[in-house]
Amino acid sequence: MAIEGRSDASSGGRIRLGMVGGGEGAFIGAVHRIAARIDGHYDLVAGALSGSADRARRSGEALGLAPDRVYDSYEAMAKAEAARPDGIEAVAIVTPNHVHAGPTIAFLEAGIHVICDKPLTVSLAEAKRMQAAVEKAGRVFALTHNYTGYPLVRRMREMVAAGDLGTLRLVQVEYAQDWLTGPTETTGNKQAEWRVDPARSGAGGALGDIGTHAFNLADFVTGLDVAELSADLTAFGAGRVLDDNVQVSLRYAGGARGALWASQVAPGNENGLMLRVYGTKGGLKWRQENPNELFWAPLGEPTQILTRGGPGSGDAAARMTRVPPGHPEGYLEGFANIYSEAAAAIRAARDGKAPPAGVTFPTIADGVKGLAFIEAAVKSSKANGQWVTL
Repeated sequence: MAIEGRSDASSGGRIRLGMVGGGEGAFIGAVHRIAARIDGHYDLVAGALSGSADRARRSGEALGLAPDRVYDSYEAMAKAEAARPDGIEAVAIVTPNHVHAGPTIAFLEAGIHVICDKPLTVSLAEAKRMQAAVEKAGRVFALTHNYTGYPLVRRMREMVAAGDLGTLRLVQVEYAQDWLTGPTETTGNKQAEWRVDPARSGAGGALGDIGTHAFNLADFVTGLDVAELSADLTAFGAGRVLDDNVQVSLRYAGGARGALWASQVAPGNENGLMLRVYGTKGGLKWRQENPNELFWAPLGEPTQILTRGGPGSGDAAARMTRVPPGHPEGYLEGFANIYSEAAAAIRAARDGKAPPAGVTFPTIADGVKGLAFIEAAVKSSKANGQWVTL
């Protein structure tokens, strides 16, 4: 446990990182840059930071990038950086959903590793094209479902895999927000504007934005495969084409049952991601808004509260932990853990090796699963909740 981070940057040097998107006015780009810096694994050295040349130039200047490494397009960036002896080794793609596939494929074809924001893209067909590109290139691809980087989420996964819960029966996951309760997209809010636009967001509104986070979290912790689902997607906001509220019933292979609720029109909820998992021997509950506590209820015994870094928090959580118990870690550190896990894989790839044991992060396969979930839920909802096989 080290307050300065958990870096092995001295092993092979820092990873030269580029970024597509994330220029001035962008929220998630700044999050990715902070995450990449926390453990000292990366140096940001290049970027195609905006579709506007002027905005890209200003953004690059603000970030201290060399002028000749600030590009007007991701195509030009991939070509130029691949040709440089000091070119980037990895690129972070932090654009709206519809601009994930093009950069991913271009950089993979240039031999560059990819770290991409979620959801993977706007359609399952495009997701499969991206998957084929990853497999052909043989490069590292990490998808930033950042909640899988939280220490106690790793502990949940560890306990489920160890059989502590017995046979899993019930999975309840929800992700509630309130920021789209009003017509936020008409107020000049850039983040809201593209999220309610199917051309940029894809077939899912809240479904793609936060529903895929909930789906991925349950998938990561339980390891269960959804066999079929029944969905009810609603757009409560006047004039909205995409859903802002999602209710999905899940049937898992093997007999477990689940439910997923994702909403961006639930007043009083800021970022209410919660996962509950119940088996024949006990149950677990974790809330993102208080991520340093995990409730463990062994059947017939008093409920225990496990804390991040505290007794019983386990080895998997310890790998994700930087500071002593009682010092909160959360959103940015969760992102940083994904970046650090990807860094371990990238450094191993430098030597033609597999990632070290225990290194885990969402991959292209998780992204494809997420798009399959979106399309199945949309199909089910259009058919009045008919059960759809994944």
